[in-house]
Amino acid sequence: MIDNKTVAVVVPAYNEENQIGHVIESMPEFVDRIIVVNDRSKDSTAEKVKALIPETGRTSSLPVENKVKKTGRYNRALDIIEELNEKEKAYFPPHRIINANADKDRLILINLENNSGVGAAIATGYKWCKDHQIDCTAVMAGDGQMDPDELFFICEPVIRKKIDYVKGNRLIHRSASMAIPRTRFFGNSILSILTKIASGYWHVSDTQTGYTAISLNALNAIRLYKIYPRYGMPNDMLVKLNIAFCSLKEVEIKPVYHVGEKSKMNVPKIILPISWLLLKSFFKRLWVKYLFRDFHPLFILYNLGFLLMFISLPFLINILINALSTGSQTPAQYLLIFIFLAISGLQSLLFAMWMDIQDNERLYK
Repeated sequence: MIDNKTVAVVVPAYNEENQIGHVIESMPEFVDRIIVVNDRSKDSTAEKVKALIPETGRTSSLPVENKVKKTGRYNRALDIIEELNEKEKAYFPPHRIINANADKDRLILINLENNSGVGAAIATGYKWCKDHQIDCTAVMAGDGQMDPDELFFICEPVIRKKIDYVKGNRLIHRSASMAIPRTRFFGNSILSILTKIASGYWHVSDTQTGYTAISLNALNAIRLYKIYPRYGMPNDMLVKLNIAFCSLKEVEIKPVYHVGEKSKMNVPKIILPISWLLLKSFFKRLWVKYLFRDFHPLFILYNLGFLLMFISLPFLINILINALSTGSQTPAQYLLIFIFLAISGLQSLLFAMWMDIQDNERLYK
């Protein structure tokens, strides 16, 4: 615990038999629960974790607030939330909790029945923590790439400053350009730029880090079972949190590589799928956040800008064809219409982007 607030760490693991023991054994004392979600590993990851359950000791049952269930015509909304929390279990990947005493064991092992991806594994761990009313839930990878000594600094803003989501940032560390492999550094930088636009957290960077902490309030604010199931999970998570008006803080952490981990990420292969995910997420954020939840003029400006730029395309194509064809000349009115549409569309997009940045300043701490 930190300041009498419960802390749990979700550890997604896939084929980490060589690293998972160190991750569990080096977990700080203030961590109340360690939830290892085994994503159908082909090696002995599950067996290694199961063997460590008795060694990690037991804790007393997690404190549960003594709430008297309110009934009556004014509390139907609360009943609906409870019903949804129960029904949503069916949407998570099929899984099984291995512990015989899950209510008291510090180390919890959840085995997914099918290989579902790192995002699905984390979402399953999140669900366990939400159902058990954990105040602060962190995520640490099972490959040992995250320094456990930095965990307190990841969790502390959630508990003491009421921040909804805290993430590590390796790109602002002085060693980043030298310690991070070049392909990873380049891919991370590109995806960070795209995620800024899609998520609305314009100051965020190192979007691919998985070293994070989230509040119970934020877990309740998003639909966990809809989190992107694979490597685009951190990017999708930021979009969902922004739509839910959750606050965000970044904490500087060290880049950790070459500690025995085996990367399963193919950077060139994942950039296109994640870019497509972010494009869809951008428009979803505009419609859900700035039209349905809290109408904002930037919704009109963004869509007007895209519309004007789209209308200008036939004129641009005509100009290019005439420029490349011998003896052809573009009518002056075509050129003027294109210039008007392009400049107006660009201005609308820039104004919308500026308003988007200003509106989201309040969420970045």
